[in-house]
Amino acid sequence: MDRLAKVYLKIRAARSLATKEYEEKEEALKAQQADIANAMKDQMQALGVKSAGTLFGTVSLSIKTRYYTQDREAFNRFVIENDAIFLLENRIAQTNMSKFLEENPGNVPPGLNTISETAVSVTKPRK
Repeated sequence: MDRLAKVYLKIRAARSLATKEYEEKEEALKAQQADIANAMKDQMQALGVKSAGTLFGTVSLSIKTRYYTQDREAFNRFVIENDAIFLLENRIAQTNMSKFLEENPGNVPPGLNTISETAVSVTKPRK
């Protein structure tokens, strides 16, 4: 039992070290990928294009809009007053909020903030 416990703890320590090394490499790769995505976005915006075909795939720009509130109580009252429970998840339901604002342009929930970001995606070419 002593030997098994010793080996078990050794394996656990090795797994912990491997996980830490993986997470460090993953973060470095994510940062590199974000830098490249930003460079592609900058080039595409300078050229005034929303997509570009390459030998390695199509690079596309899209707008990602997210909704959030700084005043949860006021937002909840708004949801109740407008019978708009479909706007809620454990967070603001992004697609439902977008649709609601499109359908009710003058009826913005109190405390609602909006962030729109340009996203880059790369898809493999079709063979």
